[in-house]
Amino acid sequence: MRRFGLSIREKSIVCIGFMGVGKTTVGKLLAKKLYRGFVDIDAEIEKEFGMPIPLIFEKFGEKAFREKEKELIQFYSQQPLYVISVGGGAFLQQEIREICLADCIVLFLDISWDSWKERIHILSDNRPLLQGQSIEDIQKLFVERQEIYSMNHSKFQVDRFEAEEAADYLADALKLSWEIHAPQPG
Repeated sequence: MRRFGLSIREKSIVCIGFMGVGKTTVGKLLAKKLYRGFVDIDAEIEKEFGMPIPLIFEKFGEKAFREKEKELIQFYSQQPLYVISVGGGAFLQQEIREICLADCIVLFLDISWDSWKERIHILSDNRPLLQGQSIEDIQKLFVERQEIYSMNHSKFQVDRFEAEEAADYLADALKLSWEIHAPQPG
């Protein structure tokens, strides 16, 4: 059941983008600056299963992971005043994409391939998708996902920003947008 009638100011914000772009880090900071709750869908999945994501994939498979992911995103997208960080693959599912675009503000945290490559050394240990992949395979995945991520309400290029700076900029931009789109007295 979708919640109609939420003002744009009340809608939850969903952070999307490629793995390692900073959705969780920036999302937490943004939530704090906007006085909202924060939820990291991947962390919630780990809590539900009682194990880290690589082990979930190993024991239960990607299908079980994606089903739980969809269930949690459906729930949180209906809640007002949240910042929601979703995994890099979540938005690839059409049903999740449609829910997020209809019920939330979808914020695409984008990064250039060159900037992302600089982060790969800190990502590869706990990302099932990166295990055994060549850099060429990962780049192909990165490029393929850009088209899906382009379906958003707002895009922010994170390359030249530290997480705190990105969250400050986004919070200010959202507040300005809310003021511009606020209902005018009659």
